[in-house]
Amino acid sequence: MTTILENLQFLRIGWTDLLEIVIVAFLLYRVLLVLQRTRAMQIILGLAILGSLYGLSRLLDLVLIRTLLETSFQYGAIAALVVFQPELRVALARLGQSRMVRAFQRLEGSPAAEDIMEAVERLSRARLGAIICVEQEVGLGEYADTGSAVDAKVTADMLSMIFAPNSPLHDGAVLIGGDRIRVAGAILPLTQATMKDRSLGTRHRAALGLSEETDAIVVVVSEETSQVSVARMGRLERNVSLERLRTLLQGVDPASKKGQSSAPTPVPQS
Repeated sequence: MTTILENLQFLRIGWTDLLEIVIVAFLLYRVLLVLQRTRAMQIILGLAILGSLYGLSRLLDLVLIRTLLETSFQYGAIAALVVFQPELRVALARLGQSRMVRAFQRLEGSPAAEDIMEAVERLSRARLGAIICVEQEVGLGEYADTGSAVDAKVTADMLSMIFAPNSPLHDGAVLIGGDRIRVAGAILPLTQATMKDRSLGTRHRAALGLSEETDAIVVVVSEETSQVSVARMGRLERNVSLERLRTLLQGVDPASKKGQSSAPTPVPQS
């Protein structure tokens, strides 16, 4: 009896074991949030099938199949890094945007909030499409290289001129840092999520893609519906009023101060 109890000592759980379980569970939860309803989930299911097949080959002593799978698994880690590169990038970015991390960061509102709001109102009224990215803690230099440098003070007139139909930069995104327009005509990464709502075009997909990889606030004006949407932290809030836009740009979201989500409307996905 004593020998059995001694052999079961490894089942005793200490506080360090509980800490490890919580950390691993949190990381798995964040990974699943990123992978849900994406093509990566289908790849994971495929890997699960291969793993089951490998277990069956060992059980039935199928030497040829087991050898082929073992050879494939040797390069599995490298292949996974290549296949899951977009998802891993998004996962790490979202981890840096979690509430636990943001608690140690000082997020300030945009000093050009009023000018951005006025420009958005003009563009919406004129049914002119636009995408305006307001830089926060994470720099947007990587995406600035895809556009044309402007380096001009943010004004409603300047933003309206950039997104005018005859402007050569109206199809791209404007990147704003502080009270300066850094770049116009920038190309943003498209979200990997599959959207069920067909009314959401390339601008909305680009806004979501940037918000998944950075903490930027991305304002989108729809050319078709003239509605204003805001993407942040990988979620899209649609039909945003000017007052709500002011709240988001100035960084004084009342719900955030209470430790709650500001309840942006998630994008319908298949």
